[in-house]
Amino acid sequence: MTALTETVRAGRTAETLRLVTGMTDAERRACLGELKELRKELRAVPMWESRSQRVLPALHLAGAACHTGAAAAAAWLAASDLRWSQAPVDSLLRALEARDTGWLADVAHRLAQRPTSASVQYELMAGLVSRSGCEVPVTDAYVIGWIRHISSGVRRRDGLAELLRREPNLAPLVGGLFTLSDVGEVRWLLGEGPGSWQSALAEVTREGFLDRTFLVDACVARLLRGGGPTDHRIFLPLLTELALTQEEERARIPDWTALSRDAVSPVASRAQEVLAALALDGALDTRQLAEASEGLLFRGEKKLVRAQLVLLGKVLSRDPGTAAELLPVVAQAFGHEDTQVQERALKLVERHVKKLDSVDVRDELVRAADQLAPALRTRAAAALGVATVGSEEVFEEVLPPAPEPVRLEPAPQAAVELAEELGALLASDGDVAAFERALDGLVRHVYQDPDALRAALVPVIANRWWAKDQTRHWPRADDMFGNTRYGTVNAQDGLDLLLAALHGKVTTATLHAAVRQGPKEHECAHSGLARVFDARLREVAYRLRTEPMPLLLATPTWGTGLLEPEELVTRLAEYRRLDARVGATDFAQALLRVRRDDRAAAEEAALRAKTLGTREGARLARWLTTDDAAPGRRLTHWLRTGTTAPEPARRRTKGVRILVELGELPELQGGFPQEFRQLGQPLSTFADRWHCTHWNHAIRPHWLAVLPERRELVAARMLHDLADTAVEDDRGAAAVLPLLAESGGEAGEAVHLCMAYGLGARHQEDRLAAVDALLVLAARGQLDAARLGTDLGELVGRGAVKPQRLAESARTAAATGAHATIGEMLRHALPVPLAGLATARPEAAAVAARGLGDLLAAAAECAERSGARGDVPHLAETAARTGASRLVTQARRLRDALAVEAEAVVAA
Repeated sequence: MTALTETVRAGRTAETLRLVTGMTDAERRACLGELKELRKELRAVPMWESRSQRVLPALHLAGAACHTGAAAAAAWLAASDLRWSQAPVDSLLRALEARDTGWLADVAHRLAQRPTSASVQYELMAGLVSRSGCEVPVTDAYVIGWIRHISSGVRRRDGLAELLRREPNLAPLVGGLFTLSDVGEVRWLLGEGPGSWQSALAEVTREGFLDRTFLVDACVARLLRGGGPTDHRIFLPLLTELALTQEEERARIPDWTALSRDAVSPVASRAQEVLAALALDGALDTRQLAEASEGLLFRGEKKLVRAQLVLLGKVLSRDPGTAAELLPVVAQAFGHEDTQVQERALKLVERHVKKLDSVDVRDELVRAADQLAPALRTRAAAALGVATVGSEEVFEEVLPPAPEPVRLEPAPQAAVELAEELGALLASDGDVAAFERALDGLVRHVYQDPDALRAALVPVIANRWWAKDQTRHWPRADDMFGNTRYGTVNAQDGLDLLLAALHGKVTTATLHAAVRQGPKEHECAHSGLARVFDARLREVAYRLRTEPMPLLLATPTWGTGLLEPEELVTRLAEYRRLDARVGATDFAQALLRVRRDDRAAAEEAALRAKTLGTREGARLARWLTTDDAAPGRRLTHWLRTGTTAPEPARRRTKGVRILVELGELPELQGGFPQEFRQLGQPLSTFADRWHCTHWNHAIRPHWLAVLPERRELVAARMLHDLADTAVEDDRGAAAVLPLLAESGGEAGEAVHLCMAYGLGARHQEDRLAAVDALLVLAARGQLDAARLGTDLGELVGRGAVKPQRLAESARTAAATGAHATIGEMLRHALPVPLAGLATARPEAAAVAARGLGDLLAAAAECAERSGARGDVPHLAETAARTGASRLVTQARRLRDALAVEAEAVVAA
């Protein structure tokens, strides 16, 4: 062992520096082998141990100094395993300063090319650049490091502008700010207002330290480029601070046009202001105004569109000769989703169409008027001097095709193929079908050839936490997998349990105790579903070690979790042939999954099951033929036998929420293992939620597969989670709704309430999932639009669902062609919030009216498109109000749309 290695092992960094500075290149290379071995040794020691914290700084310094190649030295300096205990920057620079300037420049640029996640110290890179005299590297890592260095509290005492004046490489580094791939990493450092980077950059630009034209061009170019959702908060204030002159604004008219068309709303608003000022000052010709307006009028922001229409109106009034070029542009707003915008555009056309001499332009306006809402087309026809606008079309409801169930593929035959599928599931959550297929394959391969499977799984388990040396790492596999207090958090945890059991990382005693004792988690609404999923996996894990099963009985036939009865009988026959012992939990899950709604198939399978002569065959036959098999036959059974019917589902309120309580279901308790019986126990809306551990939404599709023919029971247990997406602004719980819509069984109170909360969820992805689910239910003929609308009306009235969110969901669903369905839903949703307007005090009414205009607009659009007629309670009172607010305008529009046919009948 060399003296250098001994010094490094002792953790003496100062002495290490003294030794390496006196070495020749050959002596340094001779030490590298031992240093690399020490580094490999320390990788197995947790970084928080005192030995690592003592040795790593010296090792970092010695390795950097002993590498004679620039690439190797840079790799050592930026290594992730040395990152948390690095040598002081001054020591590193002193150890390297004797190298030639080209070598130092090479190392500096290589370090600067590292990603920002490598956390290379800016002081080290800057020190190498200074000593080598090379050009400053304008990379993300270097520029972000510079910004952090300048912005640090210690350096800000002199003022940011003063520090920028002292920077010798100011121009290239500021230029690098505009080319950063992710400005979000330093946005909080750049600040806002006085004292921010924006104000400081504007100040030094005025003083001549930066070229003004370069800075303006760079700023506009970055805004045109776009980027993260908050990037404009950096570059738009900077552009404002620079206070462009009219000449500078006029020179960039194409840029303002592009920004007004494509940029985020705040940037587009600023670009529109600039273009409007130029247009009113005569600096924007008609062609340029038309080009800018074409892009702006297609934007969804009503404020921007209205402002542009106002500008076009001013220009048309000032210069009538522009009508032929500008009115077709105005007519583009006829296709806007907001009818108030359409009406504003139509008023402009009505006011200025008489100035037109061109027949071609007038014909173009007639064609554009076909996009108007039906209620506005009569006015358009009168203004344009034609009999009618558009063609009369018979409305036809358009719904997406109902999704077809997907049959599971057989389990992989080759161990290597199964290992690949297991690796994919461990890397990212798969769907129910992929998980069940891989689970069945795992059981089959362990039964047939466990050694071949273990060999194929070597690369799959190499980096799993439980595969490491359990004597040196915490937590231990026995402690984690034997803890039944929290159950299985997701499907990946379940696969980890099975693979750890297969490889002997969990003791048989631990697996047996988990099966015998069952889950010990705190009870909550999810417990019944979670315990079934968990208990089945723990049984499989125990049997993998003690008595492998030939196959799984509960593997579903379809992706929804449904199991065909004939297939289950065939599997039981295979168990009898092999004289294998059936897993109690696996068989119980198979019973819950087996299809019973097809009575003919169920009775035929029951006859086959009886002939097996096994206890499980007889149990299956009874399950398939009992009167409980079909929900519609239960009442007849209870009346005939004189038994008491279970208490039905009940609606309950909890704060602003409407929830569902379930009564007892005896058929889900008798004859099932203990872990299954909670499924049939009463469900209260006041169940404990504070100690619920089922926070991972990825497990919910597997809960649906526990009861694939009883989605009401699953929906009731997930209802509070769905309510929280609307009431508490939670994210992600609604992702399960499309699967809920595809599942089997009755779509009753709980399912429709889940949809209602999803349609009013805070986050767009949750609302889109709810819209998908609604359309699936409608396509399957299982949606009760009146019930869903009534639920939504109550939730809006209670404040659980905000009308703006519901209106957005309604517009999204209607845009697919489901105008009649959504119109019917909204017709039943509106009475309660409309009644609240009449009875509430003025200040409360103002709050209640917020967003209700959007809801009325969506309902009016659906009524106009579908031709629906009828009455909405309290709509007439709202429409009779004075004023021209959006609420009143859209109420009148909906009233008129619903009353057209009635008026026609009276006239006849």
